[in-house]
Amino acid sequence: MSRAQQKLTNADETTIVRMTEHDLLEVVEIEEQSGLSRWGWAAYYAELQGVNRDLMLVAKPLHSAIIESSPIAGYIVARETAGELHINNVAVRPEYRRCGIGAALLGRVIDEARRRNATAAFLEVRSANHAAQALYEKYGFKAIARRADYYADPREDAVVMSLVLR
Repeated sequence: MSRAQQKLTNADETTIVRMTEHDLLEVVEIEEQSGLSRWGWAAYYAELQGVNRDLMLVAKPLHSAIIESSPIAGYIVARETAGELHINNVAVRPEYRRCGIGAALLGRVIDEARRRNATAAFLEVRSANHAAQALYEKYGFKAIARRADYYADPREDAVVMSLVLR
């Protein structure tokens, strides 16, 4: 068990706050560790300037004396447009996985989408990422399509999943 897991055993030991530009270097680091399609600092920064910044969240461990300076355990980035939520990225640092952080982030974004009266949520996930698919299914997402060769490096299909919000 890693030092992070010894200190953090479940999502109740984290706080979820809105992402800020000060979080972006860590967000990009987590993105790279997780093998997500690369957005990079500039794309996240641009997204923070838009109307969906309340759908960009980070999870930070509560064991830090100063939450603002604690490391980021995970993050989620989503957009709500025309009554639909699109979840762009969800990632958790490897040492914090299996602690419920991804689920907590996903739940918060879905709650915010419902508050905004969104009617549906959509996402794409790598076809081989069975752990993520299981998490999404736990929240009621259903696979509705497959996009051939959607991801590069490595080349892989995407499973498109959706959730009816109301």
